[in-house]
Amino acid sequence: MASNLVSIERRRFGQTMRKDGWWVAPLLTFLGFSAFIVYSTWAAFQGEHYSFGPYLSPMYSPLIWEAAGQQLSGHAWLGAWPAWLPASILVQPITPAVLILWAPGGFRFTCYYYRGAYYKAFWADPPACTVGEPRHAYRGERKFPLILQNVHRYFLYVALLFIVILAYDAILATRFLGPDGHTHFGIGVGTLVLTINVILLGSYTFGCHSLRHLVGGRCDVLSDKPAQQTAYKCVGALNKRHMLFAWMSLFWVGFSDLYVRLCSMGVWTDYRIF
Repeated sequence: MASNLVSIERRRFGQTMRKDGWWVAPLLTFLGFSAFIVYSTWAAFQGEHYSFGPYLSPMYSPLIWEAAGQQLSGHAWLGAWPAWLPASILVQPITPAVLILWAPGGFRFTCYYYRGAYYKAFWADPPACTVGEPRHAYRGERKFPLILQNVHRYFLYVALLFIVILAYDAILATRFLGPDGHTHFGIGVGTLVLTINVILLGSYTFGCHSLRHLVGGRCDVLSDKPAQQTAYKCVGALNKRHMLFAWMSLFWVGFSDLYVRLCSMGVWTDYRIF
């Protein structure tokens, strides 16, 4: 009996038969993530210029206490920085952002889309489809530390709470202090910036794979559950553009902080629309 034996040789790192620019997407992902990580880390440790009038940077929201040495802005839930909480550890400052950024950061870091993106861009696991990778064994996410990625569904609950808080911040961004000492309704460019931020973050969060499972994916039949079926379709519609909203919301969070920061520093002028 005739038999055909096929010899399969493992590709070396980067080896491929692809002729297209397969390396462009992981390179752009690497540059985009790196830029955001550098900027957000720098901004989080500044501890100043995080508010301007009714505007509060989303990187510092919720503002539990004002940063050490900062005047009260009216945004802090509990007022001034407490004396019992150190303002720094060794040479590393502790700011209001440091106290809260673990939540949105954890949600994004464990996100199903982001995991696939940064596994390729930072770990080359693999760099792209049908491209040789630097390792010879597959471990998946069944062992430490990657098994911790499964906490994503719990970060989702916290992320949903943050959407509510940021939406409240966007509403407060319409309350401007007038010459009479009272707040009045108004809209500035910063109001629009913070409102768009909530919309993009909401579109990203409400399109989460874990939320889709939570509202209906765990059910075998949805046709007899009209409320869950509608919710599942809405989340599914956002989920189709999950990558788009992931990138747009990431960029806009950074831009929102930059806008508030530069307005506070006097570099940019916040124009009132009315």
